[in-house]
Amino acid sequence: MPRVVRRLKRWLYLGHRWLGIACCLLFAIWFVSGVVMMYVAFPNLDTRERWAALPDLAFSEVRLAPDQAMAAAELKRYPRDLRLVMQDGEPVYRLSRADGRRQAISAVDGRVLGDVSADQALAVARHHPAAVAPVLLGTVDRDQWSVTARFDPLRPLFRIGLGDAGGTELYVSQKTGEIVLDTTRHERVWNWLGAIPHWIYLTVLRQDAPLWRQVVMWTSGICLLVAVSGIWIGLLRAGLRRRYASGRITPYRGWMAWHHLTGLIAGVLVLTWMASGWLSVNPFELFARRGETREALQRYAGHDAPTIAASLPVRDRPGVVEARFIWVGAAPLMLLGHRDGSQSVADPVSGASRTLSQDRIFAAAAQLLPDARMILRQQLDQPDAYWYSHHHQRVLPVLRAGFDDAADTWFHLDPASGEILGRSDRSRRVYRWMFNALHSFDFPLLIAHRPAWDIVVIVLSLAGLVISVSGVVIGWRRLRRA
Repeated sequence: MPRVVRRLKRWLYLGHRWLGIACCLLFAIWFVSGVVMMYVAFPNLDTRERWAALPDLAFSEVRLAPDQAMAAAELKRYPRDLRLVMQDGEPVYRLSRADGRRQAISAVDGRVLGDVSADQALAVARHHPAAVAPVLLGTVDRDQWSVTARFDPLRPLFRIGLGDAGGTELYVSQKTGEIVLDTTRHERVWNWLGAIPHWIYLTVLRQDAPLWRQVVMWTSGICLLVAVSGIWIGLLRAGLRRRYASGRITPYRGWMAWHHLTGLIAGVLVLTWMASGWLSVNPFELFARRGETREALQRYAGHDAPTIAASLPVRDRPGVVEARFIWVGAAPLMLLGHRDGSQSVADPVSGASRTLSQDRIFAAAAQLLPDARMILRQQLDQPDAYWYSHHHQRVLPVLRAGFDDAADTWFHLDPASGEILGRSDRSRRVYRWMFNALHSFDFPLLIAHRPAWDIVVIVLSLAGLVISVSGVVIGWRRLRRA
């Protein structure tokens, strides 16, 4: 037995030593890029940015009602999304089908709009507030910033430089003529030091989502084992009961001592970040996936026919850039998006402002899970542990509807528009603590008192970086000797 134990220890040391050379390099990259990601997000076009780039909606030029637009698109069911916007100087209806396909219908004469030309895309780009001298940079099917599958229904994309000081580039869909993404020089440069190395987000790999997920899962899994073995070895070699010469608790000196001592102090931190990072790709489907089914959304809407009674305003409304047509509990609504980022709710027939009662919203929400009973009706006026603004801005106040189904499901709903803002169940709430809390340090006390969160995360990242860099130096020296 002693011989077996010695052999196992030997393999433990060798495995940690040689796997640790590559893993410590990854650790160092992850710690540095993680700090960058605290301040520079991956490029994304949010709703406020999209509205800011649209011209005022010319209601006076609209000749087609939403019902007629859906008929022109030959829809059999109400679309997942129906909105009225301007495409350069022409009002158009944009429709998203349940299968993800997109269509654009002229609101002037009802024709189905086909692919847009480069000149039309440039005309769309000129309405962007940062536009100085827009120029076509090329047509891309997929690149570093448009690599994810959510752009698939919109490809190919025109890439247009705006000629501004920030180096802003727009991506305009050739199929629909809408702006789908914007990037700035600041975002592009810093993301090569942030999200791209942190997520292993190289285009050649990320374009194959299943392959990318497997690479991230197994790479972080192996690094997790290296972290576990490092803590184990560190404890085995620490003179906690019986000190080494001069009262030292480590037998090593130089970089080896730095690696050993910081590993003893901050090794659990590295282990925590590796474990939570591994969970980020939901290995082996441990956590439930988010999202609502088509049937659930239809029950919530209380309407599925491709119709909606609407009498659009005759007069233009300065600052209104978009009108969305939705149903909530069999009630038709028109959501007006304003250039300043605000949203108002109107009756699609009269055009007058409209509000939904909480009773109506909760009654519609009760239909989301027809086999379960609603046991929670709550309005949150302040953020809590499961609904908070940190990396993403959250709507407040918000309504929370909870059910007694096996998954203990919650839905979060906008009290102004009735829109479903999010879904959570017991599995996702566990994930919130296993990933968001342990990986991003989204603890309520910290995120409510910035820059306390920044200081804690940066200090801990520096401790992890010392472990990583010392491991890289030790590994490099061993490789040179070998």
